[in-house]
Amino acid sequence: MSDDEQTTWQAYVRLRQRLEAAMAAGLAEDGVSFADYEVLVALSAAPESSLRAKELAAEVCWEKSRLSKHLARMAARGLVERLPVSEDARGILIKLTDEGRTAVESAAPNHVALVRKLFVDQVTPEEALALRSLTEKVVDAVERSADGNA
Repeated sequence: MSDDEQTTWQAYVRLRQRLEAAMAAGLAEDGVSFADYEVLVALSAAPESSLRAKELAAEVCWEKSRLSKHLARMAARGLVERLPVSEDARGILIKLTDEGRTAVESAAPNHVALVRKLFVDQVTPEEALALRSLTEKVVDAVERSADGNA
């Protein structure tokens, strides 16, 4: 990479690291981890607040083993339920519990305020549009690469 390319890449890496650390610290104040919040948000947005484990893994971009271990911890805390899928003996349905809904709804206002303070309020409308365009191109390239089409 050129010096400019390396500088740009390192700037992105620092952004991601610092922003995720700040988000994690903010969520910890509400008693949930960043990982918990990702799972809780995905489930709360899903029909009937549930997804098959495979769908949830795809939604949060986690490997099966990471998701399985994390869901076990979340289930032990009463945030989610792991239910068998009646038509598929190997399938597992992950369902948001009332406790999980309370946790995500309690954490959301502070999380949104932190996202606004650290991210949204830092960019102009033009920069936001450029960032959306950039992220769409990069995500598309990543997905094509994962599908073997890049």
